[in-house]
Amino acid sequence: MERLSTVSPSVHQNPSGRTADMDESKRFWGPVEERGPTDGVLTGPKAMTGEALDKRSIWKPKRCNTLEHESFCFAGYDISIRESVDTYGALVWPGATCLCQFLENNQQQVNLMDKTVLEIGAGTGLLSIVASLLGARVTATDLPEILSNLTFNLQRNTKSRSRHAPQVAALTWGQSLARDFPQPSHRYDYVLAADLVFPHDYLKELLETMQHFCRPGSRTTLLWANKIRFESDLEFVESFKKTFKTALLAELPQQQVRIYEGTAKE
Repeated sequence: MERLSTVSPSVHQNPSGRTADMDESKRFWGPVEERGPTDGVLTGPKAMTGEALDKRSIWKPKRCNTLEHESFCFAGYDISIRESVDTYGALVWPGATCLCQFLENNQQQVNLMDKTVLEIGAGTGLLSIVASLLGARVTATDLPEILSNLTFNLQRNTKSRSRHAPQVAALTWGQSLARDFPQPSHRYDYVLAADLVFPHDYLKELLETMQHFCRPGSRTTLLWANKIRFESDLEFVESFKKTFKTALLAELPQQQVRIYEGTAKE
């Protein structure tokens, strides 16, 4: 069953679970049943590159490896994220900010306090930072070349703030999972993923990685947020639904972002 929850502070849930202003909620969310499966989908390969170039044009970097900072406020803290315009993994994408807002606004529904949380494809670390500030024991993972900036951002924004110091680990999708993250010693309450799906050669490995951590009997909940940019993104959504028991937690038509929950099919 699909259900919608709050991402924006402008829409709140009352104790009965219904939105306080249903007309405003319908206008903001664009109910799932009223939207076609490809509404707002961008099919051209330039869509995601264009997002990065938008940032590049704003920053006007003077040298190839220019690093810039973006500021956010989540969980009652100001967060400063160091980015690089030279790699997708060093930029903050909309799926991450939307999932951060969802976690902050739905702490009764998704209580991260003292929970073990793994983020795959953590990138700049914003989502892991917010999960850590919300009380989780976080392990943030990405490719080895991403870890330096990821570690910098985590340490900068969680030191003396977080209940548990976040950890960083290398993880290449689909590779050495049983060796580096053996079960059951590496069991997580939640696995977080944001904006990992776009046209690349490792979507199969990404799904395999999700399955590794969210397997039958694990009682792990996968929270995945993604901006729908391409037709291939919708194909991955269908594979995701076939692999896991899923629910659509939230949809933001303006941002073209969907947030899904997945659990293992028993």
